[in-house]
Amino acid sequence: MSKIVFFCIPAYGHTNPTLGVVRELTARGHEVRYYSYEPMRTLIEAAGAQFVACDPYDCEQHLTPADGARVGKDIAFSTHILVETTLALDEMVCAGMRAYAPDCIVADSMAVWGKAVAKKLGIPFISSTTTFAFNRYSAKVMKQSGGQMLKMLLAMPKINRDLQRLRDRGYPIKNILDIIQNDDRTDTIVYTSPEFQPCADTFSDKYAFVGPSIRPATETVEKTHDVLIYISMGTVNNDLLPFYRSCIAAFADSPYQVILSTGEQIDRSALGTLPDNITALPHVDQIAVLQKADVFLSHCGMNSASESLYFGVPLVLFPQTNEQGGVAACVAELGAGLKLEKADAASIRTAVNAVLQTPSYRANAQKIRESFLRCGGAKAAVDRLLSVADRKYVPHAAWGTGQRGIFSFTKENIPL
Repeated sequence: MSKIVFFCIPAYGHTNPTLGVVRELTARGHEVRYYSYEPMRTLIEAAGAQFVACDPYDCEQHLTPADGARVGKDIAFSTHILVETTLALDEMVCAGMRAYAPDCIVADSMAVWGKAVAKKLGIPFISSTTTFAFNRYSAKVMKQSGGQMLKMLLAMPKINRDLQRLRDRGYPIKNILDIIQNDDRTDTIVYTSPEFQPCADTFSDKYAFVGPSIRPATETVEKTHDVLIYISMGTVNNDLLPFYRSCIAAFADSPYQVILSTGEQIDRSALGTLPDNITALPHVDQIAVLQKADVFLSHCGMNSASESLYFGVPLVLFPQTNEQGGVAACVAELGAGLKLEKADAASIRTAVNAVLQTPSYRANAQKIRESFLRCGGAKAAVDRLLSVADRKYVPHAAWGTGQRGIFSFTKENIPL
């Protein structure tokens, strides 16, 4: 039996893809300890892992919704939050790793504290990448404006000061690239297929493209009309009341069933009286809905797009961030979705009808689904993960100093 530790940020789009991997590990008799946040506890424990709450130690829990919307858009702010979280969790996590003696750490690509602790303590590490894998080639997909590039350059002194705080605490972090990308020597699980991943042939064989890891549906959805339209802008940047009102206006008199997931930030009464064919809820079981849906109007988060394509459902693409724009561009390029150019009712109706009435969108979504299924999913992810866990612990050189890592040991002899 191996002991595996997971680290993840408190986001459904990053947590959900790992749950199938956790279930597969525990089904094979391995022990999983999962460091995350209270909103994720029920999901993680249901998958069979031991849940460890980071909330009492981490300032991140005090972020406002406005702060949350900045993460992923403002690299200086994001770096600051990640550094604050790493340092806040440092003592608790390092003590926990020494006592538990895991065989491997699996950390979300955004949960840099997991990667940093693995480097600091010399524990075998594998990155869990729920977005596209990132290198200098695939980065071109995530195009940034000149203004955004200038903002990042102006923020570099602040970013470097934050990174120095990590180095001062023994974390081997050289520069910002160590946070936002892995090198070709880092074992990495990527929850997509080579066919969907931009520039897949530029990554080393350390990258395992395993396809989406889809959890079972926990609810059932009744399809009451011949066509079901599903609309969701995800769980983060979803305070979009005017957009939701436009969606309702677009399909109020249509022969379609519409399920609209608004998120928790929208007051249901602000939507007004809904026609009988439209249901609006703060949260739905997305897997259950997508198994019945004919088209998905989505923000194009990687997890949402992958789940849609896994069930062969074409998309209308309405990205809200650069990362989502990159995902949308790939879906459109592969012919499985259509970009929504304007958010008014007429444009929404036209785009959705175009996808519904053009068979090639569904056919191309089905092709991507088939590429996902060939990758092996959670079983393939666990096979790769266990191959990493079988390796001996090795010390890591402290960043830029030539010193050895904080600890030097094998997994049979861990200092407590």
